Amino acid sequence: MTPPAPAAPPETDRVLILDFGSQVTQLIARRVRESGVYCEIWPFSADPARIRAFAPAAIILSGGPASVTEPDSPRAPAEVFETGVPVLGICYGQQTMCVQLGGAVEASDQREFGRATVAVIDPCPLFRDIWSPGAHEQVWMSHGDRVTALPAGFRAVAVSEGAPFAAIADDRRRFYGLQFHPEVMHTPHGAQLLRNFTHGVAGLAGTWTMAGFRTAEIARIREQVGDGRVICGLSGGVDSAVAAVLIHAAIGDQLTCIFVDHGLLRAGEAEQVVRTFRDRFNIRLVHRDAADLFLGELAGVTDPETKRKTIGRLFVDVFEQEAAKLGGADFLAQGTLYPDVIESVSPLGGPSAVIKSHHNVGGLPERMRMRLVEPLRELFKDEVRALGRELGIPAEMVGRHPFPGPGLAIRIPGEVTSQRLALLRRVDTIYLEEIRAAGLYDEIWQAFAVLLPVRSVGVMGDGRSYDLACALRAVTSTDGMTADVYPFEASFLARVAGRIVNEVRGINRVTYDITSKPPGTIEWE
Repeated sequence: MTPPAPAAPPETDRVLILDFGSQVTQLIARRVRESGVYCEIWPFSADPARIRAFAPAAIILSGGPASVTEPDSPRAPAEVFETGVPVLGICYGQQTMCVQLGGAVEASDQREFGRATVAVIDPCPLFRDIWSPGAHEQVWMSHGDRVTALPAGFRAVAVSEGAPFAAIADDRRRFYGLQFHPEVMHTPHGAQLLRNFTHGVAGLAGTWTMAGFRTAEIARIREQVGDGRVICGLSGGVDSAVAAVLIHAAIGDQLTCIFVDHGLLRAGEAEQVVRTFRDRFNIRLVHRDAADLFLGELAGVTDPETKRKTIGRLFVDVFEQEAAKLGGADFLAQGTLYPDVIESVSPLGGPSAVIKSHHNVGGLPERMRMRLVEPLRELFKDEVRALGRELGIPAEMVGRHPFPGPGLAIRIPGEVTSQRLALLRRVDTIYLEEIRAAGLYDEIWQAFAVLLPVRSVGVMGDGRSYDLACALRAVTSTDGMTADVYPFEASFLARVAGRIVNEVRGINRVTYDITSKPPGTIEWE
């Protein structure tokens, strides 16, 4: 699959990030875009001709899990260093840049992982207004190899205990390398360091905005679609909602949305989708209530992966049926996001295909014979929310916590039944009500309840109960790639648990999940 073309950024105001497989490569793009500079992530193996055609104003080489000392380890295209534009190598990117330009890298006997301190020994354009010679600064390291000899023209500008060349510079060619990761929040001045590279070294203006993206994308959609008809599948989530409203702003009644209501949504969400799209935006909407069909197919199914794939298959089937009733269309609209695209093109592989086995990331079956319209294909999740606000989508929909396509089905380990769905919906509603009442909803990336497949003996009043237990979870995240537990106060958890046990007949025990999540999807299972 070919990475997407840029959404009409300024001709000289774009950055190319070559990905060597780091789990935080996407954070580089987030930081660069946050400073108003358009950028794209391509695999390190990108065709040099495509790189030249893209005409980046600067290039960033990401980190990666490989060792440059190993045979056949990844290398940047040689043309990267011949374009005449600034190049920044981060971690593995620094190491391959040094090796390719004549330096040396060796396995280190003093590896650094996690927080570390660098000593600034020389001025550098990357350090402008943040670091001065003699300063000792916190950074985030993740390396087992280290540069041991610099290529001609480079100088060391910072060192650490385990890296004699923690930061290097070749000011004449505008080549820079960092052994640490400026993109992660554990490097406190990392965002400014990247900004110094894009704005200071590369001289970029930082004029890429979401308002500009909206205008350019509407024009692009109109050009792509022409007089054609578009159908869009709504899931109730943020991505499909923003895609639909953006496309409607471009082509009006040429768009018809199909909302397949599988009966697995949270309380009130189906009604909100219909109300928002029909009443607020006057978008043509087909609402198919298929709850009985989905529940019937899920009867007796307990394997999580089988549940996911069953839901995905049924969604496609129902969508096709409703599309056929409309007489078909020329285009299919999807809310594909940039992280999906990045993972799908990476030669090092990505978890998307495994994690999102219920999705149709690459489009619906070929038999539908429609071309894709994917207006969010270049955006990250937080950028989609910003675009939604630009489009006037209600805050409660734009700010909604991520909710996987299988809905409540994956919050019910074991068989999914109407009775269990009703129990979980009530628990989930109480939990979110209390979060909102405490003013915490926007501080949390994702919060949800899980109906556990265990029963617990309890005493309630003068009687003994033998009912189900539920678990509550809430995590914080900036990007959805990693997550940490949200630190609720004990009084809040006690209040929520008390309401659930008292108001939801069939639940007599509530637990709170305090685990964090490593890089990857934030879902139960």
